[in-house]
Amino acid sequence: MKSPIRVTISFDEPTYRSFESLKEEMRVSQSELIRRAVRFYFDNRQSMGAVDREKVREYTDLLVDGEHVILDVDHWLLFLSTIDSPGESDKFWETHRAIARSHAEQLSGKIQTPVALLSRLEACNLFKLSQSGEHEFTLMTGPGAQRRFIRDFLEEAFAGMGFDASIKEDYSKLRVVINGNGTGGQR
Repeated sequence: MKSPIRVTISFDEPTYRSFESLKEEMRVSQSELIRRAVRFYFDNRQSMGAVDREKVREYTDLLVDGEHVILDVDHWLLFLSTIDSPGESDKFWETHRAIARSHAEQLSGKIQTPVALLSRLEACNLFKLSQSGEHEFTLMTGPGAQRRFIRDFLEEAFAGMGFDASIKEDYSKLRVVINGNGTGGQR
């Protein structure tokens, strides 16, 4: 067996604290932690630059507590198509709006601007978001129940979080205008 190759490295203070924390958490030696980190980076280097770290944080935040699920788009559309059953539609939309109000209450401490709310919901793949003006956004939602689902949710969430926004419908998209201040800057 070959002798190990020795390497000396230097850390700044924050990196050293992270290093020490990981070493304790993983219960490995310094050398083993560095070996694992280098192997991980080497194996994932192509995707590291392409990953939107903010989206990864959003996904982690959404999924880590088990309160959200990842759902295939076909299942999503199937669920939405079933709400038009006689007698169930009104109940569904009423419950949906109540859930949106509850989300607004839960998210009001985490989300400070309407743009942050739109970005979070985009991370859920509920729509594709594009900024069409300084305070104007277009949400590509799909038509029918899917568009209504998002519109109703946003109306309740914006109101519940104290955001002043107006929403206009097109066939397969929503146009959102943030009124007054509170856009949180550009996307």
